[in-house]
Amino acid sequence: MTLLSIVLAALGFMALVVLHEMGHFFAAKAVGMRVEKFSLFFPPNLFSRTRGETEYAIGSIPLGGYVKITGMNPSEDLSDEVRTRAYYSQPVWKRIVVIAAGPFVNLVVAFVLLFVFFGAIGAETEPKRAEVGVVEKTFPAAGQLRPGDRLLAVDGERGKLGVLSKQISSHRCAQRPPTARCKATDPATVLIERGGRRRTLELTPIYDTRTKKTRLGFGYAPGPRETLPPGRAFTTTLDRFAFISGQTLSLPARLFDAERRKEISGPVGSYEVTRQTIIQDLPEVVGILAIISLSLAIVNLFPFLPLDGGHIFWAVVELVRRKPVSYRLMERSSIVGFMLVLGLFAIGLTNDIGRLTGEGFQVP
Repeated sequence: MTLLSIVLAALGFMALVVLHEMGHFFAAKAVGMRVEKFSLFFPPNLFSRTRGETEYAIGSIPLGGYVKITGMNPSEDLSDEVRTRAYYSQPVWKRIVVIAAGPFVNLVVAFVLLFVFFGAIGAETEPKRAEVGVVEKTFPAAGQLRPGDRLLAVDGERGKLGVLSKQISSHRCAQRPPTARCKATDPATVLIERGGRRRTLELTPIYDTRTKKTRLGFGYAPGPRETLPPGRAFTTTLDRFAFISGQTLSLPARLFDAERRKEISGPVGSYEVTRQTIIQDLPEVVGILAIISLSLAIVNLFPFLPLDGGHIFWAVVELVRRKPVSYRLMERSSIVGFMLVLGLFAIGLTNDIGRLTGEGFQVP
C-alpha cells in the first residue's frame, strides 16, 4: 500500500499541474497564438511528435508539464509570419485570457472536487465515542495506544470526549511558559478497552506548540460520513472555497509572523499529507486535492512575475497606460516575485523537513 500511495499521490499532483498547463494551451490555441510545444513532464524527452506547428512531448522527469508559446520574450528574433501570432504581438485581452486560463482551470477543478466531496462522499462527522483513530509518531501515545482502542477514563475521570481531552491537558509542564515538547510533571492514568479487555497505561503528556497544550498524541476516530443534498453541498462548497482562498491569500503576511510561519507547508508537505491520507482514508484525498488545486490557483495569481498573476498585472498596467511596458522593467520587478516564491518554498520545505523528522505529518 505504501508504494501504491506514493504512485497515486504523485499522479494526483501531476494531474493538477497538467490540467493547469492545458488551460494555457487550449486558451492560446483558441485566441490564435502560436504554441510551439506542449509537454507532459519535463525533458529529456521520452517521446515527441509534431502535429502542425506544435510539438507534443512526454518528458522523463514527472514533475508536471509546460506550454511554450512563441514570443513570450519580446526580444526574440522571429520571422514576420511568426511574429504576428507571437504572445507580445497580441492584444492585451488575449494575453490575459491565456495566462488566466491556467489558474481558472484549477479553480474549476477545486470547486468540482469540493462539490463532489460534500455531495457524494460526505465529510466525516464529529466522533461519537472515545475511540482512537490516529496515533502520532514521536508522541507518548506511539507504541502504547492503537487505532480502535476505546478510552474509558483518564485519571479516573469518565465522560464525553471533551472531558477526557481536558483531563489529559490538565497535566502541565513545570516550565512557565512551557517550551516545545516539554514533559508534564506527572503522568496521566489512561484506562482503555482493547479487544474486549481493559488495560491501564501511564502516559506522560508533552507540550505541543501547534495546539498550545499538552497532549498524548492521538486523534479520535471520526464519526460516519454525512453527504449533503445538492443545495447544501453547493453552499458548503462556496463557504469552504472562500475560507481556503482567504487562508492562501494570507501566505505573504505569514512570512513576517514567526508563529504563523510554522504553518506554511510546501510541495513536500502537501504530497506527504496526500500520501498518508491515501493510506488511512482514500475518500479524503478528493478533499485534499481540491484544497491543493485551489491553493495552486490562488498562489499563481499573486501579482508577481514569474507567476501567472505577474503577467496579468503587467498586461493590465499596459492596458491602463495604453502603451507597452519596458521588458527590462518587468525583468527587474520579477526579482521581487522570485524572492517571494523562493522564500515561501524555502520556509515550506524547512517546515516540511521538520515535520518529517520530528512530529511527522499527521492526518486528523
